[in-house]
Amino acid sequence: MNSAELQKLRDALARQLAELQWDLGGLAYEMAIRDHFRLDVLMRQAGRLQEVDARLGEVEHLLRLDTTGAAGTCPQCGTLYARGALFCSQCAFQLLQVQQPGLPAAGPTAPAVGAPAV
Repeated sequence: MNSAELQKLRDALARQLAELQWDLGGLAYEMAIRDHFRLDVLMRQAGRLQEVDARLGEVEHLLRLDTTGAAGTCPQCGTLYARGALFCSQCAFQLLQVQQPGLPAAGPTAPAVGAPAV
């Protein structure tokens, strides 16, 4: 998805989020003036709102990566990550190996020459 498509999707999701917030507030108000709350109805509406909010957050994250430049994708889940990221924001996969002082760099090691294969 290119940047223009992401911006259109972000705008549509933002409008949908505003409508869902309005609807949730209206439901709560109507229930309050009647002094009869239906938590199942409120929770269902809040769940829809959370889904749209999460999707909007993902799209905004992709737009930020698009404008700042992504360094790559996570080898475990495929999520884009920004330059300098140590862990994947989606699955927490460690993207960069951190070397502790005095220890050799972490990474695959080759068997010593002449060592028996195991």
